[in-house]
Amino acid sequence: MLKKSILITLFLSSIYSCDQQTESPNIIMMIGDGMGISQVSTSMYSSDNYTPLERSEFVGLSKTHSLDDLVTDSAASGTALSSGVKTYNGVLGLDKDYNPVKSILEISRDKGYMTAIIVTSTIVHATPAAYFSKSKSRYEYDNIADELSKSGINFFVGGGERYFNDRDDKRDIINEMVDYEFVNSMENYRNTDSKNIGFFTAYDDPIEKYLGREPSLDDLIEVTLQKLKSFNKPFFLLIEGSQIDWAEHDNDPEYLLSEMLEFDAAVESSYNFAEKNKNTLVVVTADHETGGASIVDGSLEESITKTEYSSDEHTAEMVPVYSFGYNSSYFTGVYDNTEIFDKLKAIIEK
Repeated sequence: MLKKSILITLFLSSIYSCDQQTESPNIIMMIGDGMGISQVSTSMYSSDNYTPLERSEFVGLSKTHSLDDLVTDSAASGTALSSGVKTYNGVLGLDKDYNPVKSILEISRDKGYMTAIIVTSTIVHATPAAYFSKSKSRYEYDNIADELSKSGINFFVGGGERYFNDRDDKRDIINEMVDYEFVNSMENYRNTDSKNIGFFTAYDDPIEKYLGREPSLDDLIEVTLQKLKSFNKPFFLLIEGSQIDWAEHDNDPEYLLSEMLEFDAAVESSYNFAEKNKNTLVVVTADHETGGASIVDGSLEESITKTEYSSDEHTAEMVPVYSFGYNSSYFTGVYDNTEIFDKLKAIIEK
């Protein structure tokens, strides 16, 4: 513990001693749920041996275990990434003693940042919920929806409308959120200039990408980034490629490839923005690997791969951390997933 404390102190000192700036940085946090090295390799070898992640300026590796299990779930790993503490599988935004912890999104919000979440799952699913919920169970979806309504997040995009207006308690939370404008199409989302927007892309879970899910994640990101930029304030944007994980639970290579290709396009859009807006950091990682995927055959010439799976559940493999833009060098090395929060917090509190 002493060694870790010294290392963190040295890290924080290096952050504060480097180039100073007066403008707070933008943060784009991207999570490919269930995305390990094999999943990245699958999309790369299926795309003429190229992935936009090759543009990353620095690469690291993250340990993913939860407090009580070598193999984490998305709630515990989401809490580690969002709030810098290890907790129990199934728990959101609470430490080992069930005390609430503040997420990097909430810290950013309280510093005057604009905040946004875009996911391809329901908006109350474990990974996005880890950034605003304090719950002993990731499955308390109605309560998580209520927490989102009070979170102050400026823009949120994802499925799960049912948890807001078709609830057991008969409340219509959408009607209660009087400060928000709710839109039901990409055109309406693009054209509104409201500071608080809710965009439900599905009543329940959004469909799979290869079955025609729209709007695309990269289009949503590009529109959202332009909106965030228009307010002339720093922002924190969380993006999750949620269904990478679902494809791997199904051990379905076609499903996986469609989700990974969409996530690649989302990375490209985010990196393009950071390249033009130098005060922006993009961090791309995963909460865990799913499926124990291995590429066992294929063809570079034909851009095809053959994948075998050792599991239909999560695994304890380390996952990659890619970074691009402002202070991206701080994400190199091998470290616990909680340190991603530590690094982001140090950057925005310079």
